[in-house]
Amino acid sequence: MLRASSKSVQPHGHHTGVRIVVAGEKCTGKSTLIRAAASNKFEKNVGRLLRPIRLPIHHCVDHLPITVVDTRIDGSDRVFKELKRADIVVLTYACDRPYTLTSLTIFWLPLLRNLKVRVPVIVVGCKLDLRDENQQENLEHGMSQIMLQFHEIEAYFECSAYRLIQVLEVFYFAQKAALYPMAPLFDQKSHTLKPRCERALKRIFTLCDHDRDGALSDAELNNFQAVCFNAPMQPWEIANVKKVVQKELSEGVNERGITLTGFLFLHVLFIEKGPLETTWTVLRRFGYNDDIKLADDLIPPLKRAPDQSVELTNEAIDFLKTVFDELDSDFDGMLQPCELKELFSTAPDSPWIEYPYEDAVKSKACGGLSLDAFLSEWALMTLLNPTFSVENLICIGYPGDPSSAIRVTRMRNMDRQKQHSERNVLQCFIFGPRKAGKSALLNSFVGRSYSEAYNPTNEDRYAVNVVDISMENKKYLVLREISEGGVTKLLANKESLASCDIAVFVYDRSDESSWDAAYELLVKIAEHGTYTGFEMPCLMVAAKDDKDSFTMGIRETTGVSQDMGVEAPIPISVMSGDLNDVFRQIVSAAEHPHLSIPVTEAGKRHKKFHRLIKGSLQFVSVAVAVAFGVAAARKNATGRRNAAARKNAAARKNGS
Repeated sequence: MLRASSKSVQPHGHHTGVRIVVAGEKCTGKSTLIRAAASNKFEKNVGRLLRPIRLPIHHCVDHLPITVVDTRIDGSDRVFKELKRADIVVLTYACDRPYTLTSLTIFWLPLLRNLKVRVPVIVVGCKLDLRDENQQENLEHGMSQIMLQFHEIEAYFECSAYRLIQVLEVFYFAQKAALYPMAPLFDQKSHTLKPRCERALKRIFTLCDHDRDGALSDAELNNFQAVCFNAPMQPWEIANVKKVVQKELSEGVNERGITLTGFLFLHVLFIEKGPLETTWTVLRRFGYNDDIKLADDLIPPLKRAPDQSVELTNEAIDFLKTVFDELDSDFDGMLQPCELKELFSTAPDSPWIEYPYEDAVKSKACGGLSLDAFLSEWALMTLLNPTFSVENLICIGYPGDPSSAIRVTRMRNMDRQKQHSERNVLQCFIFGPRKAGKSALLNSFVGRSYSEAYNPTNEDRYAVNVVDISMENKKYLVLREISEGGVTKLLANKESLASCDIAVFVYDRSDESSWDAAYELLVKIAEHGTYTGFEMPCLMVAAKDDKDSFTMGIRETTGVSQDMGVEAPIPISVMSGDLNDVFRQIVSAAEHPHLSIPVTEAGKRHKKFHRLIKGSLQFVSVAVAVAFGVAAARKNATGRRNAAARKNAAARKNGS
């Protein structure tokens, strides 16, 4: 079988040691159990206080240090803190007092859940030598029911500290369970791999299947063994592996080697029959952490200013285009839901099935995505969560250095100085009062039909699509609808507008109160941008152009636009399909970040004040410089006079 060589280095994830916290009812044998394992080197009153001790090194798994914490139930927060710090929790009950087992289900196990202690749990029945043999069947039945109810329990032991029965085994297994927990890998109820574990193993199989023929040949299997365990396999060992798989699962082996089904079956065997650490070693060798996600050190760290964004590079986009073509098996220019499911079958989860990615792009009625929609989802994911995007790129097989997949854009204040934005992904914040038409605008952007039904937006919503400015100029435009209740929260954050390339204010042109509310929002956002230094272009959109404007509407809105230095409102009608090329206008305005920046009276005063401060500082700087210059000149003149006087005195002295 595939196995870890004794010479190999076992990776332990983030663990540099193991912290075992022993808890349970009073007088169930906690302290006696620990003393029996630790030998007589430790104080006999160790159980009276909450304190850590260390077990002798010969009790340690893979030579990692162990800390054992003994607790007593006194209601103190200190016990709870220790439970939260645990790598594994050992819960004890007394075999001679069966009711103490019930207390685990009533108090201790619910307490761990309430404290969100998500570590393995081992239940240990102490004082086995005092157990009434007539109670054995009841205890075993009760324990099996508890394990069905609480899946966090990894194992169940009965021991006797007095007779040294299974004492060391308890702590040895506790260390193993902390370093190599079963819960993230395996569902003991269904006897199947957990979905995230299966996805990770499928990715590993795909990476090791170098010729992409759907099976691991003898050479590929041998290479896998060497990578994970630093030890090659002998030909007879490979033959034995195939024989075991084929005996239990005929489809696990074919003429080319071990199939994915057989590879997964092998790991089920490792988990159920041991050694469990084999699967963990494989996962960690390929970069997975204890949550079966790619470890943080595989993802390049990103340093950026608040007004810098992150985009995919051309190299990453070319890779995604290749992936799209490979997955499009029916050559219809679309990826169907089943094809997308297959794409992310090697990622921890399918990333686009939940907020904010679900329904953020244009899709067919069947849920299929075009290449533009496919790349738009990636653009949105990279903009909102670049680390998550890179993680998924790695999981689907991105071959290059992860840092080559993304780039940090130029700061927006630099774009204003250059009078042009170099960004390929532009984010537009959509503001407006209730029933103004914000959601209808987003729906039209991703090809959804118009609906008269009003569904209020309770949380910010995203829509992303490609906008063609010219044959050579294609941009990804991300629309973020700011919910009405979200404006206050947005303005409470100094950097909330840093990620906004352009702001659009939508109002119902037939409703004067809608215009007033949109204008008020425009002033608030513009002033916030001025005060925080994150100014951005702004546009106004007069929605529902199929309706008559309110009295004096056009004249008033045009006048306000001229006074604030922004373009006149863009009239659109989503219902009639007349959008007046609004999305292209949004992109064009965002590409020129020095224009269409609204000016308010408060903003004028703010800028004037800063100019005065700046002018005063410049005046003070000049005055200080002049003063230093005069002082230096005086000092130099004095120095020259003193030197001349010393020279003359010396000459007179020599003459005399």
